[in-house]
Amino acid sequence: MALTGGLLTAGTATGAPADADTGTAGTAGTAAASYTWQNAQIGGGGFVPGIVFNRSEPDLAYARTDIGGAYRWNEAGQEWIPLLDHVGWDEWGYSGVASIATDAVDPDRVYAAVGTYTNDWDPNNGAILRSSDRGETWETSELPFKLGGNMPGRGMGERLVVDPNDNDVLYLGAPSGHGLWRSTDAGVTWDEVDSFPNPGDYVLNPDDPWGLENDIIGVTWVTFDPASGSPGSPTGTIYVGVADLAESVYRSTDGGATWEAIPGQPTGYLPHKGVLDEETGDLFVATSDNPGPYAGEDGEVWRLDTADGTWTDVSPVPAGGDRWFGFSGLTVDRQNPGTVMVTGYSSWWPDTQIFRSTDSGESWTQAWSWGAYPERTKRYEMDVSEVPWLTFGSTPQPPEETPKLGWMTEGMEIDPFDPDRLMYGTGATVYGTTELTNWDSDQTFTVRPMVKGLEETSVQDLAAPPGATEVLSGLGDIGGFRHTDVEQVPAAMFPAFGTTTSLDFAELSPGTVVRVGNHVGEGTAPLVGFSTDGGANWFQGTAPSGAVGGTVAAAADGSRFVWSPAEGAAPHFSVGFGTSWTASQGLPQGARVEADRVDPDVFYGVAEGTFYVSTDGGATFTASSATGLPAGDVRFAAVPGVSGDVWLAGGGLWHSTDAGATFTEVTGVAADNIGFGKAAEGADYHALYSSGVVDGVRGIFRSVDAGATWVRINDDDHQWAWTGSAIAGDPDVYGRVYVGTNGRGVIYGDTSEPGGGDPGPGPGPDPEEPPADADCTVGYRVAGQWDGGFQGEVTVTNTGTRPLSDWRLSWTFPSGQRVGQMWNGSFTQSGGEVTATPAAWNATLPPGSAATLGFIGSWTGSNEAPRAFAVNGTACAGG
Repeated sequence: MALTGGLLTAGTATGAPADADTGTAGTAGTAAASYTWQNAQIGGGGFVPGIVFNRSEPDLAYARTDIGGAYRWNEAGQEWIPLLDHVGWDEWGYSGVASIATDAVDPDRVYAAVGTYTNDWDPNNGAILRSSDRGETWETSELPFKLGGNMPGRGMGERLVVDPNDNDVLYLGAPSGHGLWRSTDAGVTWDEVDSFPNPGDYVLNPDDPWGLENDIIGVTWVTFDPASGSPGSPTGTIYVGVADLAESVYRSTDGGATWEAIPGQPTGYLPHKGVLDEETGDLFVATSDNPGPYAGEDGEVWRLDTADGTWTDVSPVPAGGDRWFGFSGLTVDRQNPGTVMVTGYSSWWPDTQIFRSTDSGESWTQAWSWGAYPERTKRYEMDVSEVPWLTFGSTPQPPEETPKLGWMTEGMEIDPFDPDRLMYGTGATVYGTTELTNWDSDQTFTVRPMVKGLEETSVQDLAAPPGATEVLSGLGDIGGFRHTDVEQVPAAMFPAFGTTTSLDFAELSPGTVVRVGNHVGEGTAPLVGFSTDGGANWFQGTAPSGAVGGTVAAAADGSRFVWSPAEGAAPHFSVGFGTSWTASQGLPQGARVEADRVDPDVFYGVAEGTFYVSTDGGATFTASSATGLPAGDVRFAAVPGVSGDVWLAGGGLWHSTDAGATFTEVTGVAADNIGFGKAAEGADYHALYSSGVVDGVRGIFRSVDAGATWVRINDDDHQWAWTGSAIAGDPDVYGRVYVGTNGRGVIYGDTSEPGGGDPGPGPGPDPEEPPADADCTVGYRVAGQWDGGFQGEVTVTNTGTRPLSDWRLSWTFPSGQRVGQMWNGSFTQSGGEVTATPAAWNATLPPGSAATLGFIGSWTGSNEAPRAFAVNGTACAGG
């Protein structure tokens, strides 16, 4: 299913013939032919710290992730639409979203506070991204400080908010001691609120040498009281939370001119969330002893009566009770005043906890409670059939269960228009229910993943073997997957250890697969696994003592393996499936290793600018005499079917045809990685793929003439921030390429060129005879009718497998009706023929999604419905 963009149309590549010189020069050439870009379906995979609903338009919601950008909810398709795929390599930090804000006055406006780290890992300052078309396009306002979308405290908030009365006014709570900031021109320019008295002083770990935990958490949330303002004028009363153990909640009653710490407030904990129940006048504050998103061991929930200033401890578990977690995930029911929910966000064992009150916190019920230990009594049931790997393949002992209700549950919201819908983020997905009020009548409600379209994994390695398996992925935290169909969520993740740093298959026996990696948290399983059925099933080998992570290579025939750990052990080789390992001689610790794809005795290694070759199955390595190779981080690979053919990427691109004895540099190409796929029609050499810079232009590139010429196959709207880890061409489908990202999962592209995997647009059917399998349906209805006039709605649904971009809907009124005005799009009419086009924000319809155009029309005599509809000239089925 298409999730990440539309059809990219450009010219035809030109270059040298297929038997051209194998690479002394590289030129960018012209743009590549049409490509479509989609996600290999995984279904989540990362932490979702924030979900925000718009307060004035139903079904408009946004989600933010810590490293994978932001998303908008598409109600028709029940899926999330990615909004920050345009973020490029140089601004990769913008893919970490510290906060997101939707505008209740003008729902087309949305803002994102972006920046991944406040330390020197991210070279750029943070920014506010501004959109007036729901995230379809963005403008950027750079900030004079950094933001920490992936820093401690990232689940606190929201830090960024829009004034509900004067939507040109926004506030931003900053980290690192930078205080509170305000914009009065819809986010274009920002100034510090000099009158705000406390930028916060809490630091998680002052002695952290990495700069990750020793930064000031800062100002964490801002909440308005809409009743204290009027439309068009700034809101008067504003509440602000600060990561400070002594004074953490502040209030202004004069539109931010002056501030005070609210008297009588609780102390000793950090305010994760602050939410105002506007109907009761109660401000709820959820606190923890840790900024999160995990490791909290205590906390409280407090209620401020904003009318009389009284603070009340309404913690669901009182002090001295069985409370081993902090509180966060705070939300109120906008349709039912007094109903509030909060999570025990840091309760990993045995599960997260969710609490609910219908009397403003005077009493609480909980999602689960203890029965006769270790039994648990639950109000809910879990259904993960759409994302079955969420069981994590585990068989825990009670009271733990699989799948879990969640963990790291900081972002939780009740739909302000639908009390039955709840969404909440976890460390791996978005869960939710549409039966929430069953809770109050002691009926069971079902919790399901609500994560379709939201893909947030960090890709460490990719491999595309020939045959039934399309792609194998090595991922951070959740192991990786075997995709036999990239349009389907796999049933299970790779087992035993959490992060796969490297994987490989035997080229001449592709069912043989090996993977190595790291544990996430505690773990004792050996950090190497083997499969003999293409990654469907796995068994553990032993491991060299202390071996962790690094890279691994499988001999061409699968008879042996070489593992070069990142730490803990020198490179080793094993004959067979890792029952024993022997140290390799002559290869430095930490070297990157690969296997020749033809000769099972030949392995390669590279470290600090030196290339190494083994001709005895990895037992000994000898340094090549090749010079001029990069000393830094490199990726390299051997070509299938050609012994001794090696390409090396790392700030440049080098090619060897003599097993690394010599290399020739490809000028004009600064490659991050290299991969091979099926050759183009008429070519006798594999298609090459690389993330990199060719003739000064950054992108994803392809060469069909052995590196003589290159074409860019992505565009500026599809960059996915950082793409330097892994790339792999499909050996069976010409033009298909798999791209590894750091937070947007596995992206794959197909071409409509001859022989490619995407057939591209073709001639449409006779519009009077729509086929049964038409890729669109159109529904038409009269929403209201009066003498001479009516209100109509036309809904277009994409039932195909590719995105529908820049669509044009046409129909003919049989009775001469006239359209007078239209919303969610625009129209032209000639006689009875109407042609409607979408707005910018709904111009692309991913598969399964829909758009509704509303209009006011006039009629005389009769008001018959149109009999046929077409999209882009192709007839659509009625629906």
